[in-house]
Amino acid sequence: MNQETIVLVHGLWMNGLEMSLLRHRLTQDGYRVERFKYNNMLLNPMENAARLNQFVSELNAKVVHFVGYSLGGIVIRHLFYRYPEQKPGRVVTMGTPHKPSYSAYALAKFAPSKLLLGQSIINGLLGNVPPWSKTHDLGSIAGTLRLGLGMFIAGLARPNDGAVAVSETRIDGMKDHTEVRASHFSLLLSEKAAKQILYFLKNGMFH
Repeated sequence: MNQETIVLVHGLWMNGLEMSLLRHRLTQDGYRVERFKYNNMLLNPMENAARLNQFVSELNAKVVHFVGYSLGGIVIRHLFYRYPEQKPGRVVTMGTPHKPSYSAYALAKFAPSKLLLGQSIINGLLGNVPPWSKTHDLGSIAGTLRLGLGMFIAGLARPNDGAVAVSETRIDGMKDHTEVRASHFSLLLSEKAAKQILYFLKNGMFH
């Protein structure tokens, strides 16, 4: 099959079903869309990247794009660092803390909430994530609607999406960056975010 494929990589505490509306919107534009499911409680982002690489290697497509939400973007970074010989395509991250996550740091200070983060803090949300490989175009989307867990975390830089600061979504080597008026979760439901993803996948920049 020569049809371009998009691989969706979900975030923390999720399984990918919450990306169903986004998947529908991307499919409507003619893409084949696949969902990669992983376990962040038992496996760290580097280990999940190895599974993602196996998943992608079995896809019958000449062009493979990636859309990572939150922690999913970090898994994708590990993928391209450890397995740089990926098929042609572009990458979009949504609400991904490319810099160490202040919210995760605040939660990790307390044992009960640290347990909820599972293995995501190892080479992940707390930092020590490999640099972007720059072999493929990467565009980063940030939310600016302060609504969510971060509202109760003192010190989270503004603007933010309620969980991730806009400043945390920037990464050296990215091709473009844009902001959408949406909270961390509602980035997945935002029509504007979906349109920006589609525009970037086609043009290598946001509209």
